[in-house]
Amino acid sequence: MIGLNPLKIWFICGSQHLYGAEALSKVETNAREVVAGLDGSGKLALPVEYAGLATRSSEVAELCRRASADPECGGVILWMHTFSPAKMWIRGLSQLTKPVLHLHTQFYSELPWDSIDMDYMNLHQAAHGDREAGFIHSRLRLGRKVVVGHWSDAEVLERIDTWIRAARAWDDWQGARFCRFGDNMRDVAVTDGDKVGAEMAFGFAVDGYGIMDLADRMATIPQADIEALAAEYVKLYDVDPALAPGGARHEALLYNAHQELGMGAFLSEGGFKGFTHTFEDLHGLTQLPGIATQRLMEQGYGFAGEGDWKTPALVRAMKVMGHGLTGATSFMEDYTYNMVPGSECILGSHMLEVCPSIAEGTQKVEIHPLGIGGKDDPVRLVFNARKGTAVNACLIDIGNRFRLVANAVTAVDHPDLPKLPVARVVWECKPDFKTACAGWIHAGGAHHTGFSYDVTPEMLDDFATIAGIELAMIDEGTEIGRFRQDLRMNEVYWHIAGGFRA
Repeated sequence: MIGLNPLKIWFICGSQHLYGAEALSKVETNAREVVAGLDGSGKLALPVEYAGLATRSSEVAELCRRASADPECGGVILWMHTFSPAKMWIRGLSQLTKPVLHLHTQFYSELPWDSIDMDYMNLHQAAHGDREAGFIHSRLRLGRKVVVGHWSDAEVLERIDTWIRAARAWDDWQGARFCRFGDNMRDVAVTDGDKVGAEMAFGFAVDGYGIMDLADRMATIPQADIEALAAEYVKLYDVDPALAPGGARHEALLYNAHQELGMGAFLSEGGFKGFTHTFEDLHGLTQLPGIATQRLMEQGYGFAGEGDWKTPALVRAMKVMGHGLTGATSFMEDYTYNMVPGSECILGSHMLEVCPSIAEGTQKVEIHPLGIGGKDDPVRLVFNARKGTAVNACLIDIGNRFRLVANAVTAVDHPDLPKLPVARVVWECKPDFKTACAGWIHAGGAHHTGFSYDVTPEMLDDFATIAGIELAMIDEGTEIGRFRQDLRMNEVYWHIAGGFRA
């Protein structure tokens, strides 16, 4: 995937000098073995590195300072092997800027019932030490994930990996740039928002460019490169004969290859991780980008249409969370419904731009009229999406803060759609269609989303915790009355949350 930073996760173990030098030596030996087990499990998306044993306030502060300053530190796992008095953690944790996971574990999974003595009890007392740590984390209002269980358990490793993926996506946002060709689609509210507030909250910047900047870059692309990419399309996809070499509309295919190369060069040279454009601002282009946008998204760029700058950032974050899994994440729009009782579902698509990473079966290259925008007919990839468990999420600006809204869904089989000239996915909502749609609307959820088979509700929860923003999750446990009350209570909490640390 384009633009990923090399990262590692730091593991810090807590203890104290009360138990003597021999006990501390065992603590460090055990901690290193835990790290070796985590790192060698093959279950984690990033390497885990032993960072040190903290036994004094100065050591905690130094470790936290170094972690915050290290650009390759993607987050910190904390474990209290013994009782580690929590006041010594205050200064360091107050300065720590990296995501935190508190691993509540112990070195041995089973108690030695017939030989246990006070030496064993004093050495293996994470049950005691992690509670002390939990208090100071709560007192500091430290946003963190807590994972409970033996460090070798498959479920524990899975939950740690989920957090690591969220932490990696958060790191990816820091200093990221997203390109906005033109402005917002006229009169649309939810796709706009406070870009300054977003940079303050999330660490990424949204930079605007005229569409002619892209047209000028496209003008420098050699014809031989354009023809080579168009030939690659023919090899990779089921291309409409009219678009193939010698076909009546082959020039349209060449133009889309031209767009992909021009946009790819512009984004790469600018260090961008995502982009947006609008069909209302295409001066200098003869077509709204279709297959070009789809393929760039597949390479790892975030995207959304119509000038929506928040969704490219979210799509990029979701792609990073899923990196190394199936890669199946796309820009999406809840387009239309089937409302037959007992068979309710949502048909998701967009005018052109659905990422082929979610495709199942044949991907066809077709050309059809768009009907809006007043430009030439665009070329696009047409396919059905795969079936299975997925999540649909959006990031919205509700004035005094940002909210992440998400719905757990299941992509399902559907009848043929012979006259629908775009890529598509059909999904059923959890807990049910009416509750999910009502909850989405009560939460102010957008019509543009990130749709992923890799990202889970827990990943989004971890990501929201790291980002310090509200998550409105609609899943199998959602009841609309309780959900609405939670939204009302969240208005109060998130309005004053900044003062809770005092």
